[in-house]
Amino acid sequence: MNFSIQSVYNWYRETLRNPKYRWWIILGTLAYLVSPIDIAPDFLPVVGQIDDVAIAVLLISEISQMSIDYFKSRQTQTNATSSATGGPSEAKGSTVDVDAVSM
Repeated sequence: MNFSIQSVYNWYRETLRNPKYRWWIILGTLAYLVSPIDIAPDFLPVVGQIDDVAIAVLLISEISQMSIDYFKSRQTQTNATSSATGGPSEAKGSTVDVDAVSM
């Protein structure tokens, strides 16, 4: 069995992106962060905090990347919907002629 940090990272990332297990992974990660039982105990001055910081950074980076992807897909859907209905994105490339009359 080939055990590496990269394989654990890939498993965590893929499981977190799976909607079926997402909330379980988030809750498990938060429970690990507040739990006194760690890979490296927290009473060790520097080593104890390294694993907690690494897990927190991983969780925050993955959740922020998922939220960015979500908002980009939502914006794409909004633009596709507005261009199909003749909304503002269609008017960007066209010119509108207006007859002005002075009063």
